[in-house]
Amino acid sequence: MAGKEWWRPEVFARRKAALDLRGRVVNATRAFFAARDFAEVETPCLQVSPGLEPHLKAFATAFADPFGGPDRPLYLHTSPEFAMKKLLVAGVPRLYQLAKVFRNAERSATHHPEFTMLEWYRAGASIEDLMADTEALVRDCAKAAGVGLLRRRGTTCDPFAPWRRLSVAEAFAEYAGIDVLASAPDPWSPDRSVLATEAARIGLSVSPSDSWEDIFFKVMLDRVEPHLGFDRPVILHSYPVSMAALSRPSPADPRVAERFEAYALGVELCNAFGELTDPAEQRRRFTADMDLKQALYGERYPLDEDFLTALDAGMPDSAGIALGFDRLVMLLAGTETIDDVLWAPVAG
Repeated sequence: MAGKEWWRPEVFARRKAALDLRGRVVNATRAFFAARDFAEVETPCLQVSPGLEPHLKAFATAFADPFGGPDRPLYLHTSPEFAMKKLLVAGVPRLYQLAKVFRNAERSATHHPEFTMLEWYRAGASIEDLMADTEALVRDCAKAAGVGLLRRRGTTCDPFAPWRRLSVAEAFAEYAGIDVLASAPDPWSPDRSVLATEAARIGLSVSPSDSWEDIFFKVMLDRVEPHLGFDRPVILHSYPVSMAALSRPSPADPRVAERFEAYALGVELCNAFGELTDPAEQRRRFTADMDLKQALYGERYPLDEDFLTALDAGMPDSAGIALGFDRLVMLLAGTETIDDVLWAPVAG
């Protein structure tokens, strides 16, 4: 609408305080990692494979060969993960990046098609180390922002209080009354019918076409996530191993994976893994994910063969995490949407 463009001074002025806060948080983030001897890296947004999560939609493009060869398909990455793990193989033991990443068909109060991902990796570290990193980083950012509480929609969360640690199984039991691990007697092939029966028992609508994972997310979104991270942040850990993604199974319990997410005020802030380093297992998971993507959406993305070669060359035991930087700034500034903390939102 004419007169409402983001660049008009009277419109921009309403976001200026949040953007000033963003600048302080950027500086605090860089100081946090510099103090811990991390290298700040930059990797290309253009990749052979954008990231292989089945439900993420990438932006596709092509490199026009300047020497007359065929165009080469490329994608804007959905995460800098593959390139950063190659740097682990290359010998960089601690690294982080404030990366621009791209996800098509996403826009809401907490989603933007182009956004900033803070991603870091530590060789020789565990997910417990990353839990401690996350708590300390968020507190440093809050201090830099000059706030004592995270705020959203009239509610608050104290990042300086001890963060609650809750397994996925504990969260399902507490908020939904469901024993989620009982629906997976074979951890890698969970029983859809068991979880469907439990979801219907608590009043959720389940379609015959819903997979076990679909039902899992219905319970998560309807009964679990709305309770997470009020009063103090929550670290939700030990995901069922069938949802391991790029993480390794837990040596303490083979039914679950070394994976956690942190929540504040019902908003997912980050996703962390004890990293999988087995190239054959990684190829199997990638292929299964692309088979699922093909079945659901009629498309698949190529595997990054260079990444699998790097794993085979010997990626060190490590842990890695991706944090939605704009979401963190949004909660620190107490704004309603991600657009409020972006210098210039994507048009439309």
